[in-house]
Amino acid sequence: MPWSLRDSLEWGRHLTGRKAANAWRIWSSFRHASRTGDPHIQGLPVTISFEPTTACNLRCPECPSGLRSFTRPTGNLKADLFQRVIGELAPDLWGLTFYFQGEPYINPGFLDMVAHARQQGIYTATSTNAHFLDEEKAEATVRSGLSRLIISLDGTTQDTYSQYRREGHLDQVIAGTERIVKWKRKLRSRTPHVVFQFLVVRPNEHQVPEARQLARRLGVDALWLKTAQIYDPRDDHPLIPTQDKYSRYRRNANGVWEVKNALDDRCWKMWHSCVITWDGRVVPCCFDKDAHHVLGDLRTQTFREVWH
Repeated sequence: MPWSLRDSLEWGRHLTGRKAANAWRIWSSFRHASRTGDPHIQGLPVTISFEPTTACNLRCPECPSGLRSFTRPTGNLKADLFQRVIGELAPDLWGLTFYFQGEPYINPGFLDMVAHARQQGIYTATSTNAHFLDEEKAEATVRSGLSRLIISLDGTTQDTYSQYRREGHLDQVIAGTERIVKWKRKLRSRTPHVVFQFLVVRPNEHQVPEARQLARRLGVDALWLKTAQIYDPRDDHPLIPTQDKYSRYRRNANGVWEVKNALDDRCWKMWHSCVITWDGRVVPCCFDKDAHHVLGDLRTQTFREVWH
């Protein structure tokens, strides 16, 4: 069975009648708002992102965690806040991503939170740089029931990898991946679905074919190619790929760099999802790295009070 189909089936295992009805209410509200301009929303989020931590061991450019440039408070998500919010949302929540900024495995309680969400019947995913996947963490990751594990690769040689993943070590990424695959086989677990995510930038765009080969060799289930968000796109920017298909940006008629995709006056993702920062602030969009647009604070409010 293709692994993409297995991951889809894993999503399906977490769908209940109540969750499907909630998703239909959200979709209907979105369509109604698109036609009428009425922003009233029915239902609760179908998926959410919860930030385990703002801390990171790497120094990647174009990343607030890597640049240590946050203007908001930094810290680790606490278990009591997490469990209270999940307790409120679990009956309707289909999917949960443990990621916003930072490296999730830095939070010592991260995998306990994954296991808790899994016990509540929620599909779970996270994204990691894989530097903390020693034998103990790899086994615990598989045992936690994590549904999907996204591993940032971004290069197939140390020199190329470190041009974006600064202070990172490719050999640790490969070793951590091998441990996850080994423990999946040892425990006969269908999860997590292991994905290599390759952020395509100018220094590594020539290594995409090699990344595919490496993924197959290690037993990784999928390779995703991701375009890079650049905060100040310009002609001499060292990260914008030379191959147009790998870039989010293009020059307009005036020679100014702009995002390729047209920006609609509506966003489906902000209707069916949201982001919760480590300290309980709810923001509508994952592009709001510094949480400027806060809908509410879950330290003092219930989620329903914030959402509605």
